[in-house]
Amino acid sequence: MHNSQLRAFYHVAAEGGFSRAAAVMGVSQPAVSEQVRKLEQAHDVRLFDRSRKQVRLTPKGRELLAIIRPMFEIEEQARRMLGASRALPAGELRIIADSAHHIAHALRRFRARHAKVRITLRHGNSRQVARALLSYEADIGVTGEPAPGRAFDSIGLGSAPIIAFAARDFPGLPQGPATLRQLARLPLVLREKGSKTRQKLLRAARKAGLALTPAIEAEGREAVREIVAAGAGVGFVSEAESGADPGLVKIPLRGVSLIMEERLICLSQRRDVPAIRAFMAAARPPEGGIGKA
Repeated sequence: MHNSQLRAFYHVAAEGGFSRAAAVMGVSQPAVSEQVRKLEQAHDVRLFDRSRKQVRLTPKGRELLAIIRPMFEIEEQARRMLGASRALPAGELRIIADSAHHIAHALRRFRARHAKVRITLRHGNSRQVARALLSYEADIGVTGEPAPGRAFDSIGLGSAPIIAFAARDFPGLPQGPATLRQLARLPLVLREKGSKTRQKLLRAARKAGLALTPAIEAEGREAVREIVAAGAGVGFVSEAESGADPGLVKIPLRGVSLIMEERLICLSQRRDVPAIRAFMAAARPPEGGIGKA
């Protein structure tokens, strides 16, 4: 196995194609293709699916990329440290968030400073966020819990209580704040099992000797909101994410205090990747900094 072969594979995977990889590497496309072919041939493995117009990683390709990505990122960090490159962040920044609401300000500031960086944003609950960062499938995460372990750096994005909400004309709603016992009698719309909101609710219900059984289980906050807005049940959400829909009524929880703390997280060993470092800086409050998990 030669470093040139791994380098060619890495750039094809990172750039999403052989021609773009060749442009980044400053070589011809046939040269890149030949290096990848030799790597696949030497180890009798297929790393890219070339059966469609787009080049896609195979499962083995994704596994190899996760292994070698840190090596090339460390090399880039060393190059920057030695002064070989002072370029501004460029390329792609992959964000996975349980709610984009909490990073809207950071996205705006980051885009104003680093317009060359292409941002992709996808949804994931707290469990999926940690998994995506650890597997190098995402660069930045937003999660509704403290950073999951010492492998992560984090920035606090604020906290807010969990509240219930329902369509304004939903029958049988309590007037004013409600207890979990009162709400348990109504049809409930709960998030998927990996949701931190759901976990906190069920934990509080168990302590009170209650069973919160969902009439409807939906994946993602927006799906819950649509179902609740249609009058199908009562949902739960962080008050910071509840919005101002006149068709919905907010119901504070009485007798229990459930707080959602949102944090921006990245892997500590990747904190100096230019785009990651720049986004963490854009999200950092003036008086704060990156906190070690």
